[in-house]
Amino acid sequence: MPLLLLHNQGCWFLGDVMCVVHYFFAALLVNVSVGSMVLISVDRYIAICNPMFYTTRVTLTRVKLCVCLCWIYPGVYGIWINRDVLKQPDIYNTCYGSCVVVVGFVEGLVAMIATFLGPILVISVLYLRVFVVAVSQARAMRSHVAVVTVERSQTVKAMKSEIKAARTLGIVIIVFLLCSCPYYCFAAAAETTSLGASSSVIMLWLVYLNSTFNPVIYVFFYPWVRKTMKHIFTLQILQPGSSEVSVM
Repeated sequence: MPLLLLHNQGCWFLGDVMCVVHYFFAALLVNVSVGSMVLISVDRYIAICNPMFYTTRVTLTRVKLCVCLCWIYPGVYGIWINRDVLKQPDIYNTCYGSCVVVVGFVEGLVAMIATFLGPILVISVLYLRVFVVAVSQARAMRSHVAVVTVERSQTVKAMKSEIKAARTLGIVIIVFLLCSCPYYCFAAAAETTSLGASSSVIMLWLVYLNSTFNPVIYVFFYPWVRKTMKHIFTLQILQPGSSEVSVM
């Protein structure tokens, strides 16, 4: 975002190579953020719709694999979509100091499906299913409210936590749509998308802001996220045994 602000002043001072690197990593981080939203929605779907199988389906090994794929896939995709400028960084620059990356129609269509329409479809379907199940479970709990045991109270508390997580995910999805729709509507209306043109700067800012809002939303709703971020920013994470600290 600071580099985009620098570019918005009308001249790029960091060279052609850094121009391409800047847009590559910007796309990488934004797509990883979207991929993380998909993973969170899958996690909430399993936790609420299939809670009995959660511990067997969501294992540490599978989580590590999914996180790795969440980074590898946008990286490979970014290399493919920027293959021309990676070979010749100044291919689209018309004058010294410009920083422009042009995305063709085919690449733009693939980008729209892979980073916007596809994730939104997956998240919406899973979230709709989660919402239906959460409502039915809430009704079932109200119908059995007369039977109060310690085990049931723990179950109700856990269920409230899962529903809260699903509600937070819903807020994240709404923010994602509000931030991403202007850029993708602009991209869909053009045969080619010129990143770096003044008309796209504001819309790119909105896309970047979505990745800024996501952790803010989670910090607002979850105390354990606040504790974790404090643990990281105060560099306590570098201390021996930091991974064993309880933040729940």
